[in-house]
Amino acid sequence: MSVANDRKSAAREQLLLTGSKLFFANGFHAIGVDRIAGEAGVTKMTLYKHYPSKDHLIVAILERSSEMYWAWFEETVEGEAEPRGQLLALFQAIESQHSKSPQSSFCLYQSAAVEYPFPDHMVNQAVSRHKQSIVQRLESLCRQAEFRSPEVLSRQLFVLMEGFCMTARLIGPGAPPAEIVQAAMALIEAYGK
Repeated sequence: MSVANDRKSAAREQLLLTGSKLFFANGFHAIGVDRIAGEAGVTKMTLYKHYPSKDHLIVAILERSSEMYWAWFEETVEGEAEPRGQLLALFQAIESQHSKSPQSSFCLYQSAAVEYPFPDHMVNQAVSRHKQSIVQRLESLCRQAEFRSPEVLSRQLFVLMEGFCMTARLIGPGAPPAEIVQAAMALIEAYGK
């Protein structure tokens, strides 16, 4: 790779990191491209060379976040041989992660969906793709475990995950997170054979 390509890669990476940090702390609409470029240490022209608009940068950040999420997800479930155990491991990991760092319950996708609510917007579509992929993966695990109504159970488990993220933010770090594991276990038991 040439020095010019290294600089392009470094600039792109810095824009992703800076944008993620700023959007996480302030929301999407509150941050403009001038601030992102300034804090990333690049010119606005450089930002636009990599991302034609702020929305394109947001989508790139969401896609990167999705890659990180799926790496975490697969690492979380790989120690369990059975799909049922994988589902429980997932909810235990969510609980454990929250107890170590309450900020981990913050969902960048939920924030993006609120700030970009229209389904035809590219940011909303990126959010939808990620969230639908989670439902599909949960449904796959539910089918492998041979639960009754795997499509219904997967959506209920998804709602539990999403609700936990929102509730953890609203109630705060002092709230005990154990309800998510208990609720997941109750749902899994209700749909078991």
